[in-house]
Amino acid sequence: MAEVNPRRVELYVRNFERALEEYTAEEPFARFLTRFFKENKQMGSSDRRMTSRLCYNFFRLGQAIPTAEPMQRLIVAEFLCESSSPIVSLYEPEWQTVSGESLETKITFLQGLGIEVSQTIFPYTENLSATIEPTYFSLSHLIQPDLFIRAKKAEVEQVERALLKHKISFLRESDTGFRLANGSRLQDVRGIKGRYEVQDLSSQETINAFQISGKESWWDACAASGGKSLMLLDMYPQLDLLVSDIRLSILRNLNERFEEAGVKTMAYRQKIIDLTGDVSAILGSEQFDGILLDAPCSGSGTWGRTPEMIQQFSVGKIKHFADLQKKIARNVVPYLKRNGTLIYITCSVFSDENEAVVAYLEKTFGLVVEESRTINGYTKRADSMFVARLRKIN
Repeated sequence: MAEVNPRRVELYVRNFERALEEYTAEEPFARFLTRFFKENKQMGSSDRRMTSRLCYNFFRLGQAIPTAEPMQRLIVAEFLCESSSPIVSLYEPEWQTVSGESLETKITFLQGLGIEVSQTIFPYTENLSATIEPTYFSLSHLIQPDLFIRAKKAEVEQVERALLKHKISFLRESDTGFRLANGSRLQDVRGIKGRYEVQDLSSQETINAFQISGKESWWDACAASGGKSLMLLDMYPQLDLLVSDIRLSILRNLNERFEEAGVKTMAYRQKIIDLTGDVSAILGSEQFDGILLDAPCSGSGTWGRTPEMIQQFSVGKIKHFADLQKKIARNVVPYLKRNGTLIYITCSVFSDENEAVVAYLEKTFGLVVEESRTINGYTKRADSMFVARLRKIN
């Protein structure tokens, strides 16, 4: 590592402390950081990069060593998250002898100093779905997930050629999926706009739960920005698709995303629907061959990308989301045809939002579970999700 400049490192720390002090947790940290940098135009690009890095590493420590001062937590976080750190070099130089070692070795080193982190980063392990390994999952938050994109089926070769031409490193994860380093500047790659979507690896994998044949009618009930609808239309262009969400602004964003992807408005319908109440006045007697319920959830499977949420979350919120998911399901399932398919998805790792809701769907509506599993993206530097396919037999 290059020689440490104490004055430069102290400036990094001051910027970190200012950002942390001004962040009120009323919005995602990424959105706050964008505004923070706009308001502090004197910060150069290297200062912005380091401020972002220090803040995110600080959040990655989750709820470990909560009584330590922020500066001490930052040093520990930098030690665990980075193989080389000017912060560690300046304030704990003796730690540098193991900074480049494995995460396991560094955790053991800290334990020798009386600093325990592995069991406290993610404090909600008792609430995890059964197939998730608690320690492995907790420690995964110390590692930033990779960037994943999905190319349109007809555009895979063009996307790959463009990435190669612009010397952007990638790995092919599937027929249409690519893994890239976080921070890859895809906006600088000409000729691929509209040919790909940024979509996490686990989200892409949910397509395997669908079994669609012919011109079926489907409803994406909580479409949000439409990522899974775009994937569905790409894989099954014959679909008669309805997309809905609770807010007009969300659907406007969806329309813009669909337009950029070359999806014509005639390829889908859209409606503003509040699924927490009776929707019969909007849907009437309409019935669907399949319903995608990508339910509002804690988002706990994605906290590797938004680690600030580990500190902001409280265990009582799990029940709130589980109750909301069941409430929405009660208003959605009646619009499923006999022998129709319900795909239930969350980006949560909590059993109350996943397996418990599926059990509720079985018991309350007589749906039959054909597939139900967690997608453990934390083993692949990706998000973790849950997906179930259920059939309505009566």
